[in-house]
Amino acid sequence: MVLCGTLPNFAAVTRTELVAAIRRKQSLLCVGLDTEEHLVPDHFREESHPVRAFNEAIVEVTHDLAVAYKLNLAFYEALGEEGWLDLEATIAYIRSKGDCFIIADAKRGDIGNTARKYAEAFFDKLDVDAVTLAPYMGRDSILPFMGRTGKWGIVLGITSNPGAEDFQLLPMQDGRPLHQVVMERCATWGSPQELMFVVGATRPEMLQLARRSAPRHFFLVPGVGAQGGDLQAVLKAGMTTDGGLLINSSRGILYAGKGEDAIPAARRAAKAMKAEMATALSVLRVD
Repeated sequence: MVLCGTLPNFAAVTRTELVAAIRRKQSLLCVGLDTEEHLVPDHFREESHPVRAFNEAIVEVTHDLAVAYKLNLAFYEALGEEGWLDLEATIAYIRSKGDCFIIADAKRGDIGNTARKYAEAFFDKLDVDAVTLAPYMGRDSILPFMGRTGKWGIVLGITSNPGAEDFQLLPMQDGRPLHQVVMERCATWGSPQELMFVVGATRPEMLQLARRSAPRHFFLVPGVGAQGGDLQAVLKAGMTTDGGLLINSSRGILYAGKGEDAIPAARRAAKAMKAEMATALSVLRVD
């Protein structure tokens, strides 16, 4: 693995290396850096780059507990040029801290040269390890993100939001819900070495079904904490012998405390989640 800050070239995280990090840290934690300037403590808003400063403080106290960070691009793009600079600086800071998997939560979904350019932007310019993808446009919206050793596409499978019922849960003629059809088809386009799925935490029974559809692929699991997902239910429904999950918490860690206690509280929240994960991982044989 190219560790953060050790070499000038871009990082690449293979599945073997990701599993090794999970075993070493005894963690499946992904910290979501969906930072909003008006929600950070006052003393960060006094900084010249408040979002950047807050992100760096969060990373500083969680990088030994987390195996991944997820940056939702909307929170940075909304700030224009300053937001993009915050995004780049945050990625560089995470890289400087060690073997942390970095996800651009961009939900891109386009075809042809456009998809290829998105892949170049995220992998060759921003130096993230993975990018979330919307599969509605089919195979040719996914394949440009495949075939890069140590780089990953994370396809939306079944999500946590109420609107998931509008399409994802619709029954097909054979009785399977649409999300199952999508996941099973996408699993043929990318191996477990390069493709993951987004599977929300708020429907454990759907997570179990998703695991049957993609038994070896990693899942990025949002929705634990503020959105109501239960960590123990997620672990029970989705874990595999190599971990198999990156469990995301954003607001539950970022805004766990206020004022001067914000950063210590973030660490406490991350540490509590990591402890539950470590207990579950301790009973598995990690390949």
